[in-house]
Amino acid sequence: MNDLLAHRLKLLGLREVGTIRTHTNRTVMVSLTPRGELRLHQGYASAPDRVLRAIVRFLNPRLPRAMRRLAEREFLGFPVELYAPADRPSRVERARPGDITLLQRLTSAHERLNHEHFGGALSSIPIRLSGRMRTRLGELAVDLRSGRPTEMAISRRHILRHPWSEVEHTVLHEMVHQWQAETGLPVDHGHSFRRKAREVGIKPQARRKVGANSATVGRSDGRTVRVILSEAKEP
Repeated sequence: MNDLLAHRLKLLGLREVGTIRTHTNRTVMVSLTPRGELRLHQGYASAPDRVLRAIVRFLNPRLPRAMRRLAEREFLGFPVELYAPADRPSRVERARPGDITLLQRLTSAHERLNHEHFGGALSSIPIRLSGRMRTRLGELAVDLRSGRPTEMAISRRHILRHPWSEVEHTVLHEMVHQWQAETGLPVDHGHSFRRKAREVGIKPQARRKVGANSATVGRSDGRTVRVILSEAKEP
């Protein structure tokens, strides 16, 4: 299957890619590692040429941002989960003692920061604690069809290791992405993010330590694309 998919992608213009691996875990839909390994959800093997062509366009770093964004929307709209369902359902992370207090504190911080920096215009959003984030401080989930934010996740590791002021900085970072989504802007680290970040007083780069970057689109379950934007390496 991988050989046929690789052949189709190359016929559609894919260049400068070494190996191609497929998966069904719906953690990352399309990613290109610094070593040139392309990782795709297995469901794309059943996608029509227009969807694969969109992937090829998205992976072209010389393509203008607006065109890459259109390509991204094209291939994320394809229901990969119908053609290659996951082997097993996603595990639900078990709650831990003290979670309720932490979540209340995070929710209160979101409400306060919303009024301080956004005039209370942002919607209330569910906040989740993640023990699986090893390099990221936080992430925002955005509904694939409507473009609306559905959930914010904050790293447990981040909360345990860093001062609360840094945790609130991460919440505010994700709130800028929430503002992008709710105002119809692309959810990325582009011009609108940098401008708003400076306005609310956070660092536009939003990283504790810069690591290698890769072309990545977040997790999708058919309704939600998890936009992994706050990629932060631990010092």
